[in-house]
Order: sequence, then structure tokens, then C-alpha cells
Amino acid sequence: MSQREAARHLGISRDSVQKMLAYSVPPGYRRKAPIKRPKLDGFTEVIDTWLEEGWGVARKQRHTAKRVFERLRDGRGFSGGYTIVTNYFREHARRGRGIAEREIHLGNGLELFR
Repeated sequence: MSQREAARHLGISRDSVQKMLAYSVPPGYRRKAPIKRPKLDGFTEVIDTWLEEGWGVARKQRHTAKRVFERLRDGRGFSGGYTIVTNYFREHARRGRGIAEREIHLGNGLELFR
């Protein structure tokens, strides 16, 4: 079957068929430039510090995105919105810098990943 026939049969463009043939797995979206957050960039180090400190306390006492937003707004003069804080919080979790995955070493050579 030609690319043109495949495009017609699938109801997609010929360029899409060509890309499908070029990659065995779809390449997905790749960001060309880093994310710009002009209102939040000055506060990211503070947020990271708070989240890292939170690992020493009980789970129910750790910072939530809402609590981080309130502390920034009330104590640090943050003028941005709640959504940008939650997006950064989620990104922080994906990077695994303290929220998503922690390695705990138990005795006797056992390791636990959560």
C-alpha cells in the first residue's frame, strides 16, 4: 500500500503517514526552550527548600500546593496565581526531587522505593 493510499484509508495527511513510517515509536512533544515563569522564577528556590524540609515531618504535615501558594502570597509578596504554583509543584514531583520517589535504606541490605 502506498503512503497516499494509507493516508486516504486512515483519513490523515500524507505528512502524518510519513512521520509514522519514520519513527517506530511516536517522538511526542519536545519543548524547544525551557519554561518561562516570570512571576514564579524568583521563588523556586524557596519552594524547593520548603519541599525538601517537608521530608523530615509527618506526611499529613508536609506542604501542599495550596499551603505553598498561601505562604508565598502572604509572607513573600507573591503576585502570581495558584495555577502556576500547582504546575511547578507537579513538575517538582515528576523530577523526583523529593516528592515522587524517595529511597529509604532499611537494615540488612533491604531497600524500599516509594
